[in-house]
Amino acid sequence: MSNTENEGFNKIRNLLSCRQVLNILTMLGFMLNYALRVNLTIAIVQMVQPETQLDSNSTNTTDFSSEQNVEDTKDDRFAWDSYHKNFVLGCFFGGYILTELPGGRLAELIGGRRVFGHSMFWASLLTLITPLAAHISYVALIIVRVVLGFMLGASWPAIHPVAAVWIPPMERSRFMSNMMASSLGAAITMPICGFLMDVAGWSSVFYLTGAVGLLWSFAWFTFVYETPATHPRISPEERREIEEAIGTTTSKIHASRVPWGQLLSSSAVWAIIVTHALSVYGFFTLVHQLPTYMETVLKFDIKENGLFSSLPYLGKYVMAFSSSCYADYLRKKRILSTTATRKIFTSFALLTPGFLMVAQVFLGRDAAWSVIIFTFALFTHGAVTAGYLGNGLDIAPNFSGTIFGLANTFSSLGGFLSSGMVAMLMQGDESNYRQWQKVFWVLAVTYISGALVYVVLGSGELQSWNNESKITTLDSINIEEEVPLKSTKIRTKINAKAEK
Repeated sequence: MSNTENEGFNKIRNLLSCRQVLNILTMLGFMLNYALRVNLTIAIVQMVQPETQLDSNSTNTTDFSSEQNVEDTKDDRFAWDSYHKNFVLGCFFGGYILTELPGGRLAELIGGRRVFGHSMFWASLLTLITPLAAHISYVALIIVRVVLGFMLGASWPAIHPVAAVWIPPMERSRFMSNMMASSLGAAITMPICGFLMDVAGWSSVFYLTGAVGLLWSFAWFTFVYETPATHPRISPEERREIEEAIGTTTSKIHASRVPWGQLLSSSAVWAIIVTHALSVYGFFTLVHQLPTYMETVLKFDIKENGLFSSLPYLGKYVMAFSSSCYADYLRKKRILSTTATRKIFTSFALLTPGFLMVAQVFLGRDAAWSVIIFTFALFTHGAVTAGYLGNGLDIAPNFSGTIFGLANTFSSLGGFLSSGMVAMLMQGDESNYRQWQKVFWVLAVTYISGALVYVVLGSGELQSWNNESKITTLDSINIEEEVPLKSTKIRTKINAKAEK
């Protein structure tokens, strides 16, 4: 490498640390992750013919083998009823649920950078061909959405192994708040989608989000590396700081075998799984149904729909970041234990939206009250990043990808069922406020139950089985990667074993 290139790298390194670059790209990655997912949520408002128009059509809206029935070529809209519209929204989870656990486990073994990066890259390509698939057939669109879910399903658990090797324990709440940048992505995507559809039609939404996703993928693979030891631009000081803070709690050696018996019998693990499933069930229901509710009950147009639907997600990210910083401060100063911190923030994040959904039952006809309630419900829900969301890194960093993969598998099933639940309760009439009240009651019970489960079963203590696996061979160990820079004691022990 030339002196000029070295100087350029030094300038970049002095401006931003490798950890800061990772934080920025992770935040942008999760913003795009949800942009690739929720673009259909708001685009479908314009993609589908109004139900009043469907009622006046003589064609059978449940027979999608008829080309005449699939699409109205006059206004580029599809003849889908409420059931089929919700099925298109929910089929994403058919693929999403399949790669949650394998994605987390794969990231523990080969590295989160590869898994997270590739899942986003292929999801971006699928997003670009979504309009084409929709025009080909209803079934083609379903296939694309299922495969899109298959790709994105691996992204969420993959980021935990990244945090396990890159982020010191007392900074992990703050890093995990990057996952809630998904809400920021939704907040930005929804109004942009609204204005873009008004100008260029619904197809433009998929072209924009897919193209931006490809640009992000290029940046991720260029600037992010699997471990501090393999990063060519990291300073010795930053590498030493990371490795000394993490110590021996995280290792590919220990992660080579999952202690399934102890993991699945751990109440701390099940606290994460159950709470996450109930929490995400409520969140996904709001994400998928909020635009429809605003159009059919509150009578917002496309532009207002995108703008007001985005407000709750913007608030959620603000809460996620601020609460995570505060949680790390409380733990670092030893004001609260990790267990107490996780339980307090989880309770706040779930009980508040639960009670706000009760308020929505009685105030939901009023547009102003609805916007306020949804905004504060998702605003407070952002505190899960300081609660259960990164709890797997506390109790078992070596298997945090596996734990989150299990949790997200159950939550993905809930996400799929939530669309079916809404379709069933609506009974074909999405403008019926009495039916929406039933949805809000279900959400209230879901959120409150999640908080109670975590308070009873949750823990922030490192589990003994995290480091249970022993080193059985040294042939495949990269000494430079596995040993901290100045850990001479550990280096000597490994060298001695290698000589034997």
